[in-house]
Amino acid sequence: MQERRRAELEAKRARLAEYKRAREERQKATAENTRRRESEGSPSIARGDAEDIAAQVLGERPRNGGSAGDRTPSSMPGTPAPAGYAGYAASALASTLIGSIGSGRLSRASNASDSPIPPQITTETIVVQQERFIPDLIDVEEELFELPKKERVIYNKEVQTTEVATETYHTPQEDMVQRITKEQQEAEFAAAREKELEEEEAKLEKEIEDEIRELTEEERASVFIAPEFIEFLEQSSKIVQRALSDGYDYIRDYTIGADSGHDESEGKRVKKVCAFWDERWCKNRSITDVDWSPKYPELSVASYNKNPAALNEPDGVVAVWNLHLLERPEFVFHSQSDVLSVCFSPFHSNLVFGGTYSGQILLWDTRSRHLPILKTPLSASGHTHPVYAMQTVGTQNAHNLITSSTDGTVCSWLVDMLAQPQETLELVYSGHNKTNEVATTTLAFPDNETTTFYVGTEEGSVYQANRYDRAGAKAGLQQNDIYRGHSGPIMGIDFHPLHGSVDFSDYFLTCSVDWTVKLWRRSTAKPSNTIQYIAPLYSFDEADDYVYDVKWHPSHPALFGTVDGSGRFDLWNLNMDTEVPVVPTQVGSNRAINKLEWDKKDGRRAALGSSDGKLYIYDIGDMGIPRESEWTDLQRTITSIAGTSLNVNSLDVGGDPRILAGR
Repeated sequence: MQERRRAELEAKRARLAEYKRAREERQKATAENTRRRESEGSPSIARGDAEDIAAQVLGERPRNGGSAGDRTPSSMPGTPAPAGYAGYAASALASTLIGSIGSGRLSRASNASDSPIPPQITTETIVVQQERFIPDLIDVEEELFELPKKERVIYNKEVQTTEVATETYHTPQEDMVQRITKEQQEAEFAAAREKELEEEEAKLEKEIEDEIRELTEEERASVFIAPEFIEFLEQSSKIVQRALSDGYDYIRDYTIGADSGHDESEGKRVKKVCAFWDERWCKNRSITDVDWSPKYPELSVASYNKNPAALNEPDGVVAVWNLHLLERPEFVFHSQSDVLSVCFSPFHSNLVFGGTYSGQILLWDTRSRHLPILKTPLSASGHTHPVYAMQTVGTQNAHNLITSSTDGTVCSWLVDMLAQPQETLELVYSGHNKTNEVATTTLAFPDNETTTFYVGTEEGSVYQANRYDRAGAKAGLQQNDIYRGHSGPIMGIDFHPLHGSVDFSDYFLTCSVDWTVKLWRRSTAKPSNTIQYIAPLYSFDEADDYVYDVKWHPSHPALFGTVDGSGRFDLWNLNMDTEVPVVPTQVGSNRAINKLEWDKKDGRRAALGSSDGKLYIYDIGDMGIPRESEWTDLQRTITSIAGTSLNVNSLDVGGDPRILAGR
């Protein structure tokens, strides 16, 4: 609508400019004619003299000051002319003669005595007639016969289809009157057109003045606070900022050849793409969790805790960032409590889930405003402790949101009904001294698993749990299999993705505040009444601070990344080296990196959530593209790590961890 109104205004301005230009051209032409007449020295004629000349042209002359009705045409002495016609013709001809003499359009006339037809009147003739004495005239009677020429008609085919134009003969007096009448009509039409254009011009000027008038302060304030204006400004400014932040070279010259030099380390570089940060929403906050959109690879989401210095701002914030919009978030969601975990819905691109410090589960929609569209009640039926982990499991038509809190409660939710959980599972361990609760800090499901999951705890152990009763195992925590190897709370757990020619989905990584990352293989033995402590296959001890997160690469089987409290982002490739990371990177201002997440498209980019509120995006280049032999190379690597022989043709690789624990 705004574009249409702007186009109408531009059209009106163009029409107004055209009117002004035409008026200036007419004024210029009039001035030019006046200047030309003055330069030629054309004399002027009074109205009375012009009427006398017109009477002579029409064949009349005044008789002793008689009126126009008493005049008799000289060419026809025996026939008196009608008084009305003679007066009108003389007056009209006089008006034309005055204009014609001024513009120099009259031509020299021949001698009136040479022909009965009135001579042509010129400027010289009129001047002479004004100065000389009118002589006496002798009446001469002549009988004039004007016989029309006989038309010769020849019959042919064209006679039937072609109209024959007939020529109408008029006397010179009639021609003069017709010409005078025509010129008067043209002058009247031009005057009417001029008046019409002036009225239209005045109307357009008034319309333009009304449309571009200055608004008062009250009118301007009412426009600025209007919801329509705010929405328009937000959307349009996003488009402009996306174009400015895109980083594409619009003036690139493709005719110039690229640099032929080849850098051998180009495929191993880890490059910083950008750092998302907004002073209003990110200042004095830390990132608690990150995730990538499964549908839009340019969108990532980060959750933030409370800003103690901003009392009027919401305690929890969730920001959706766009790689093409660097200076501000695409969407901002609010929460009444610190948001500790966040994730996109893998089946609904508009939905974002969040777990809070108060225990509530919130659901935001990018099509709505800042507040959540659904949230769980603060009651004993759900979580009452901080929710640090959540994951969506299932398929498009049957999926659930699984959440866990630090009191050991695991809940299963339907996306469209958060009033109460579908299932509630209490994780308890009878071997604890003072309390049987299991304080879970992280949760993970193996690929293609919807019932069995693993949790990391504050005590440093990993437990297997089942959502439902199974053959030989009850729902809840498995009491006899304990994955023990860390000496501090476990901060991250991640299972190997199921892809490629060999199944490594039984292997998972954990990281802890004990500065280590450990590789595990889940137990496949049948449950027994004897407690089995399962040891890790390998420990990576290169970190110099708390290791806050670890993630397998989604495409490369031997590649994984870790982040720690010193601000380091380390890339490990088990097929290249198991002692040190292949590419260590110092991120930002050396502040702690809390979370790591690979993009779900191809794993080329990694999102790193920092404790200073900045979300860093890094590109690992071609390091995430695996060769065909990477899977068999990883089999040999695990064989070397575990110290047992592997059957390369089998999908079940590695030895029994319980045997390793007993050695």
